[in-house]
Amino acid sequence: MKVNVISRSTDEYTKERSQDLQRVFHNFDPSIRTQEKAVEYVRACNAAKLEKIFARPFVGAMDGHIDSISCMAKNPNHLTRIFSGSMDGDIRLWDIASRRTVCQFPGHQGAVQGLAVSTDGRVLVSCGTDSTVRLWGVPVSTLLEEDVSSDKSAPLETYVWKNAFRAVDHQWNFDRFATGGAGVDIWNHNRSAPEQSFEWGTDTVVSIKFNPGQSDILATSASDRSIAIYDLRMGKPAAKFIMRTRTNSISWNPMEPINFTAANEDSNCYSFDSRKLNEAKCVHKDHVSAVMDIDYSPTGREFVTGSYDRTVRIFQYNGGHSREIYHTKRMQRVFCVKFSCDASYVISGSDDTNLRLWKAKASEQLGVLLPREQKKHEYNEAVKNRYKHLPEVKRIVRHRHLPKPVYKAAATLREMTDSRRKKHEKRKAHSAPGSIIEEPLRKRKIIKVE
Repeated sequence: MKVNVISRSTDEYTKERSQDLQRVFHNFDPSIRTQEKAVEYVRACNAAKLEKIFARPFVGAMDGHIDSISCMAKNPNHLTRIFSGSMDGDIRLWDIASRRTVCQFPGHQGAVQGLAVSTDGRVLVSCGTDSTVRLWGVPVSTLLEEDVSSDKSAPLETYVWKNAFRAVDHQWNFDRFATGGAGVDIWNHNRSAPEQSFEWGTDTVVSIKFNPGQSDILATSASDRSIAIYDLRMGKPAAKFIMRTRTNSISWNPMEPINFTAANEDSNCYSFDSRKLNEAKCVHKDHVSAVMDIDYSPTGREFVTGSYDRTVRIFQYNGGHSREIYHTKRMQRVFCVKFSCDASYVISGSDDTNLRLWKAKASEQLGVLLPREQKKHEYNEAVKNRYKHLPEVKRIVRHRHLPKPVYKAAATLREMTDSRRKKHEKRKAHSAPGSIIEEPLRKRKIIKVE
């Protein structure tokens, strides 16, 4: 007679140290686990609920300005440093880790409208309504040698021009930067007058951004509702199109530099392919008031927006609706937002003179994780992703508490949209076939391509 004996190697189940966990052996044969999917579904629901319980996105506020914060800039050479400029002309350098002011740059006589940092992180460029461009030396300090009260009293250079400035951006890997105002001007660090000037139309340029892939290409938006693309090698504008409402800010996707996203006055964001400007690739909805600023994550997979409706939202690069919304009772209209250089945090600057630091993932656990904790988080994400299409999991994951004004405004917007849709359907039903042409929203918002 043949007898099957259970045999185990001593090395497999014996603990090496007294602190080790007892090893557990599993038989993964699906025939002996008939309730496996039901158990996983319950785990997915619990994981979604736990994510809501541990969602604490707000890290802290950085106060020190005495007027509205109008612009911000990241230091690409330093992970924890960020610059901010306010409407009273004050410029500050902040240390995100300690949430303190490292340095101040006094000098502007009016509102600071634009900040940009050179690629090596050594030069800060600022411009404002006092018609000046100022170049500042960025202090280099270690964590051990840090003078919190230090001031940079004198800029390296000051260039006075004929008109006020609304935006500035620095070219990647070169000593040139571009300013936007009555026109687009290209400056060099070593010259007091612009090297090149572009004008296409007569209205004010309100936003300007260099392409991170092709450093000679830049995109601008103007108050005449136009978005234009310039190529410095050609010495002339390359393309331009006009939308129905004004674009307040532009951001290029750092991982796909042919694509950019525009933050619009009509409460939506529009993603475009720079090779095909007659329609948007994607329309990102959810804000209920004008979108004031936008910034892409270094990963290129998502971007953050700040709006006049006092909220900060995070969108997937190809998602029509936001995956996250941040708000506080004290936060007023958000004028500028930035992703941190490691994509872990979001910084917002608002009308209430404060910078606020948020986690990019609201329920992310800060600090060093043990291997078991990391595996548990990964498993929870996996089961949520597996059952995300089921109604209960979807409802828990999507649910967000909104401020009452935002909630009511969103309901009003939905009502208006439904009313327009019904009116269009009735008009189409009572018209001759083919007389009314339907255009998708991606094309409807663009008036003309030049």
